Amino acid sequence: MTDRCVIHDTFSIERTYPATPSRVFAAFASAKAKDAWGSVSEHEIADGAAGEQQFDFRPGGRELFGVKARGATYRYDARYYDIVPDHRIVYSYEMYADDVRISVSVATIELAKSAAGTTLTWTEQGVYLDGIDGAQAPALRVGGTNELLDGLARYLAS
Repeated sequence: MTDRCVIHDTFSIERTYPATPSRVFAAFASAKAKDAWGSVSEHEIADGAAGEQQFDFRPGGRELFGVKARGATYRYDARYYDIVPDHRIVYSYEMYADDVRISVSVATIELAKSAAGTTLTWTEQGVYLDGIDGAQAPALRVGGTNELLDGLARYLAS
């Protein structure tokens, strides 16, 4: 049996992209754009309920998908709370591994016009549950978010 424990962590990542805030925002605002730069396309889409996909980018909307990776089926289930076009996205999400909730997070993505284009600040507060990913869970999330932002950079450069 898994030990019952909770790990809390907050991280913030800042990136600058040579694109306008509206172009960076648009990369988050459509399923087609997110699929082009997000990590979902790099993994096998899960079958069955875990493979259900939704993308409803609006306050109160939901984003849902499942992928197979590292020998498990992962499910991402998000709710959008605050969206200010070209400025801010606030949402919460749960992550599941083989239908076991492994984390609950709140993320804020802020976009600010800068001399080089757009400065994106991603701040996330996570609760990692029952040691599923062990003490390295927060570092894994930071690494995964950096990979996503690298994909966004490649997408915006194309």
